[in-house]
Amino acid sequence: MTEERPEILEIRNGQKVELAFAATEYEERLAKLRTLMNAHDLPAILLTSMESIAYFSGFLYCSFGRSYGCVVTQDACMTISANIDGGQPWRRSHGGNLVYTDWKRHNFWRAVRKLSKGATRIGIEGEHLTIANQRLLLEFLDEPELVDVSKDLMAVRLIKSAAEIDLIRAGAQVADYGGAALRDAIRLGATEIEIATAGRNAMENEIARRFPNAEYRDTWVWFQSGINTDGAHNPPTKRSVQTGDILSLNTFPMISGYYTALERTLFLGEPDSASLRFWEANLRVMNLGLELIKPGAKCSDICVELNRLYDEEDLLSYRTFGYGHSFGLLSHYYGRETILELREDNDMILEPGMVVSMEPMICIPEGQTGAGGYREHDILVVTESGAENLTKFPMGPAANIIAA
Repeated sequence: MTEERPEILEIRNGQKVELAFAATEYEERLAKLRTLMNAHDLPAILLTSMESIAYFSGFLYCSFGRSYGCVVTQDACMTISANIDGGQPWRRSHGGNLVYTDWKRHNFWRAVRKLSKGATRIGIEGEHLTIANQRLLLEFLDEPELVDVSKDLMAVRLIKSAAEIDLIRAGAQVADYGGAALRDAIRLGATEIEIATAGRNAMENEIARRFPNAEYRDTWVWFQSGINTDGAHNPPTKRSVQTGDILSLNTFPMISGYYTALERTLFLGEPDSASLRFWEANLRVMNLGLELIKPGAKCSDICVELNRLYDEEDLLSYRTFGYGHSFGLLSHYYGRETILELREDNDMILEPGMVVSMEPMICIPEGQTGAGGYREHDILVVTESGAENLTKFPMGPAANIIAA
């Protein structure tokens, strides 16, 4: 007789481990979430995004095509993970964990049903939950009313705690450390991937030194040269750097889901006069942007001022993307608090405790003198009286022209 296999179970293998933040930090976050739930009359919220689950529970999942979640009620916070992960999600969750098995299709939704306790009104992340999964949620939970709280969750995450700022500050220091290792690896004939690997390895080792109880994953480097600098997110290739090349250094350490970044323009050998003009003009925009980050500043107004300076330099048509965004729990494949971006169409007011980047970029098309992408990137914490710049890596020709 075939043994009946469980649909859901608990796997408490080993002991709870030290998370990125103290238990009190997670309880404070959950208290804010439950205040939000009361305001919307929500007995339960189903979190499904990597950033929200990690923010409220400490668990950062790896989906590999499977569903993951976290159900928060007034008296519980329970992550939901796949059986393939064993006891790791329980060990790294603040609160409880429920495991669903693969023996029957849609066991994830049976776990959600069990934890939501018959709620007829449930908060969801509409920006993350797919249409197909919304249909399954409605089917398995008997057609509850769904309330999209995506923007509310972003708002909860916008103001960083002192502990978050400490972690982000450490991340910025690691980015600078990796940038120095990367810069030291630049030499005539070296490939982009060789140079990028030097920076990534240095950062991973430094993160392990600073955070001995963490999980290590997702730290990366984009190092670009020549034409490959035209896009900020172009991955490294086997292109060899040549004398006169414009170079772009981009280091991205990841610590417990928290992304930080450093980006700098460099040259291998002396740049020509046109390249030097574009570089220095972009630096003037960068320095003005750093001055404009302060409490009470409106995102759209900052953009107007920076656009005006680009226009005076006759470079506005070469600008490529927004001037900055919020930092915290995000990566190149999850996160992004879109309600805090330095864009012309965003009237968000900066407040103390917000963490934002300043990252102006222009791209001069191939075929023109001085062709290439010019960009810098710093991370700032908005304070009561101004802003603290967490990035210390030097900018400009005095520091970033590499001898050929």
